[in-house]
Amino acid sequence: MPTSQPIYDRDATELIGFGSDGNLPPEVRTHKSPKKKRSKKKIVLICILVPLILIGIGLIGGGLYLKNVESKVQRVDAFTQVPEASRPQKEAAAGKAINFLLLGSDTRDPENVGGSRSDTIIVMHLNKDQSAAQLISIPRDTYVHIPKSADGKHGNVDSKINAAYAWGGIPLMVQTVEEYTNIRLDHVALVDFAGFKDIVDALGGVTIDVESTFTSTHSLNANHERHFEKGVQKMDGAAALDYARERYSFKDGDFARIRHQQQVIKAILDKASSSGTMSSPSRINSFLKATTDTVSVDKDLNMLSMATQLRHLGSGNLNFYTSPSAGTGMIGDQSVVKPDKAKAKALYAAVRKDDTDTINKLAAG
Repeated sequence: MPTSQPIYDRDATELIGFGSDGNLPPEVRTHKSPKKKRSKKKIVLICILVPLILIGIGLIGGGLYLKNVESKVQRVDAFTQVPEASRPQKEAAAGKAINFLLLGSDTRDPENVGGSRSDTIIVMHLNKDQSAAQLISIPRDTYVHIPKSADGKHGNVDSKINAAYAWGGIPLMVQTVEEYTNIRLDHVALVDFAGFKDIVDALGGVTIDVESTFTSTHSLNANHERHFEKGVQKMDGAAALDYARERYSFKDGDFARIRHQQQVIKAILDKASSSGTMSSPSRINSFLKATTDTVSVDKDLNMLSMATQLRHLGSGNLNFYTSPSAGTGMIGDQSVVKPDKAKAKALYAAVRKDDTDTINKLAAG
């Protein structure tokens, strides 16, 4: 039986969030007792909350207000431990284009005794005139080379890309993504799933067009189930999170989850910048508080400058793609996503050059 009834509302917009139960390589898996298995139902979230915060601040305006918000955003050291010699250089043709790495982590999951996970990874390329952005999701099971970690204890092996975060945190993830894409990353945003429900609810809920009827068996509900009917329906934070994290109900698993993640990212941009949200001081404050409690950014991000650059960026200026793959398969005892190396190389070369037409053509193909 369904545990919640859809509320139809075709005039509202949508939102964001996502995560999963985690799927680390054998080297970093933890205990598998029944209690630990239940804890796998914890959620990992990644979303474009930093640009959202910046867009919101840019629309609101006001230096003092920005400083108040910026002071509450946690800073992380993303690049110090990344060897400069290993980092790709920017192409002159890219001009002032900016590349973000957007990561999600469940730091409160008690199962993460051996290191946190990053189950969703997005490279966001903001073109040189800041008029549009391309967001490329890299499936967490993509099989790549992971460089040696700063402590020398892990890495220098081929494995699933999300193992990089468990083995060496943000710096090793930066190094791994840069090596795989040959794109120099300018900024990093890390999102903790714990504040997700507050973010959705601060926006007054979201409306999502569910692509097919399914039942999530990893729900936040007490019985771990939530039913979704095909069609447009309004969801609160818990329901939206359940929708965006589910993968077991679909034949294409993680790829379906990525589609839903991209769908809700676009939705939150629409909702956060809507006139209803921006005209309500209380809703703005609730949204910014929820996001600043959830987000960490690198130490070099100038939020005032970025807010100004992103203030005109909305979902209509975004294109969502998935890193090219050659399907799934088994390597040893691991189920992996096999990268299509030739197509990925061409796509990321276009990103480096800020060649938007080529990016869109290759990614869409």
